[in-house]
Amino acid sequence: MFGLLKKQAYPIGIDISDNSVKLAQLTDNSKTLSLVSGISDNKPEDIEADSSNWQRWVIDAVYRLTCNGRFQGKEVIAAMPTNKVFIDLIKKPKIADEKKLQEAIFSKIKQKLSFEADQSNTMLKYMPTDEENVLIMAIERKIIERHLAIYEKAGLAIKSIAVWPMALVNCYARFFGRRKSDLASVVMLVEIEADRTNIVICRHKNLLFARSISIGYEQLEDESILTRLILELTGCKRQFVSMHRNSQVERLIFLSNRAADRNIYEKIAQKLEMPAQVGDCLAAINMNDVSENNKGQSSGTPIDRRDCQMNWSIAFGLSLS
Repeated sequence: MFGLLKKQAYPIGIDISDNSVKLAQLTDNSKTLSLVSGISDNKPEDIEADSSNWQRWVIDAVYRLTCNGRFQGKEVIAAMPTNKVFIDLIKKPKIADEKKLQEAIFSKIKQKLSFEADQSNTMLKYMPTDEENVLIMAIERKIIERHLAIYEKAGLAIKSIAVWPMALVNCYARFFGRRKSDLASVVMLVEIEADRTNIVICRHKNLLFARSISIGYEQLEDESILTRLILELTGCKRQFVSMHRNSQVERLIFLSNRAADRNIYEKIAQKLEMPAQVGDCLAAINMNDVSENNKGQSSGTPIDRRDCQMNWSIAFGLSLS
């Protein structure tokens, strides 16, 4: 949906949210993945998200970062912001005709959409997760048009528009699901951002479930909010199991970095009664050359593995898409 030659770079992955812009590009030298460049910028506090000023800031930030980040080429893979994509798991309507199936799926979700429920202004995609269920993703068309305009004005070439759940699946499969036993294991991936928590359940590269929750690590010092997050994660697990009766979630993987609060992860894993691990994407790649690549940057923040507060899983996964 939406084997490389030695040192051939993947496209640039662009992860844009309401509050930040992150760009990352990986390269494969046949032995290991390396970071060509990774750089980010945070939205100024006086700019309102989704405003015209926000759009101008994003265009400037993307242009500036691609110029200063020592990236190879201008080809990018982007994803719409997690909070703009509606995702739901439903029973697949038993309709053979593709057009009628699309209409039936839309009718099941239109009351849940946060924007005007009309097929003409809705981009809807669905993917089967098994014989009975489909995972639906929908987004307002004007959001896609706005982001395409951003990339065009920033002078970039869009290779494809991907979706954030598949970016997380790419990270897991490439970095942390390399054992033979992982091919059949069902795992829950949890990525906690500053203001959101993104959840994916997958069987290796097969996406089975996804949800984004508006609770982030900046709020988790409050025990009541941490409890709410745990309840949400429990609800996700229960919904998945209820619809995939022959599958059990076997492991919890926090896609994070070394700067994360591991105590929070331990509490979540204990409450969900699941074995867990932390999957640090920055530790899974070669970053020996990245500091040299990012020297002389006049703006933006290059990745510093020692004190990284940002989560780079989506940007890395997009580059690998």
